[in-house]
Amino acid sequence: MKAVIVEDEFVAARSLERLIKASGTEIDIVAVLQSVDESVEWFSQNTHPDVVFMDIHLADGDSFAIFEKTDIRCPIIFTTAYDEYALKAFEVNSIDYLLKPITRKDLEKALDKLAHFSFKNNNADIVSQIVQSIHETKSPYKKHFLIPYKDKLIPLAAEDIAFIYSEFKMAKIVCFNSQVYSMDISLDELLRQLDPSLFYRANRQYIVSHRAITDLSLWFNGKLAVNLSVTTPERVIVSRARSSEFKTWYMGNAE
Repeated sequence: MKAVIVEDEFVAARSLERLIKASGTEIDIVAVLQSVDESVEWFSQNTHPDVVFMDIHLADGDSFAIFEKTDIRCPIIFTTAYDEYALKAFEVNSIDYLLKPITRKDLEKALDKLAHFSFKNNNADIVSQIVQSIHETKSPYKKHFLIPYKDKLIPLAAEDIAFIYSEFKMAKIVCFNSQVYSMDISLDELLRQLDPSLFYRANRQYIVSHRAITDLSLWFNGKLAVNLSVTTPERVIVSRARSSEFKTWYMGNAE
């Protein structure tokens, strides 16, 4: 059996290679690809393998872009740290969706599925089983953080976060008790680690907690001002274009 790995992190790719070799399955890894562009070029010029192990977040974009530029018909086993793309993965020949960090047991289950199911029949049972396994998988979103502070690591529960804002390319995390922590991380990266049902990117500068919202004020030109139970450095404004989405998010998560 021939396989291709699409993964932009060298350490993750090597780790997956070791797991594949340790699985006892006769798999020959014919290529390790690191980007969307490199993958499109490879699949356009080479015979497709029996299976592809594919990360979703690549250096030059989401790997779903590969399928928009070239036709890949072989089975795909996605490897990612987030489960938010699972349903979209079903549309592109996915037989499994492995959440990082991948264990040998996870990989062996995926390879077992590969051995027992055929894509020629577009078997609906595959999708049903994957959906069930995803629902049973532990949430990939962080419930706790360790915040570097001087020579210590300060534990912080995600549920204690009221809002997060960007300042001088640093993420400032403000808790319900008004304690402020700094992290050298972008809001984009931090948002990917937070449960989207609990946190919302109000604008480029602010991420707000659902629990911290006290009320909303109608603002100019159809915008919304989000009022929180903890004082913010400036008014948090949601644009007119996103106000409907924001209200849907809030009402969908109202207790």
